[in-house]
Amino acid sequence: MAQLERLLKMAEDELTEYSTDARKIEKLRRKIGLSVSAAEQRQVKAALLATMKSGGIAQIVEEQRQAAALPFWGIAGLGLLFGVSLNQPICLLAAIVGTVAAYRIQKWGWQLQARRLLLQTLEDIETRIAQPNK
Repeated sequence: MAQLERLLKMAEDELTEYSTDARKIEKLRRKIGLSVSAAEQRQVKAALLATMKSGGIAQIVEEQRQAAALPFWGIAGLGLLFGVSLNQPICLLAAIVGTVAAYRIQKWGWQLQARRLLLQTLEDIETRIAQPNK
């Protein structure tokens, strides 16, 4: 669904700005309201809810992506340190694997946060439509 991907990119763009979640939702709500019809919003929300995972590791990575990736950054640093100082190629391999794992965990967390922000925004739009006197 191209519309979902486009809205996720918009949500990721909002995550890059330093502001409160309420401000991010407000800005994203205006963008979605102008570019997506109500029927498409419901379709996107249904597709988003179908792909969202709740609980477990996904929730931890979504809420604390940097803390979840920290051990892998440590493995990468130690692998690099020991690989260079002890001239051990296996340690350099551990550095590469640790770096890739840490990067992917952080990227996954970023995507999960964007999905959550988009879902919150779509729910906010529905609430405002249901109660227009807000």
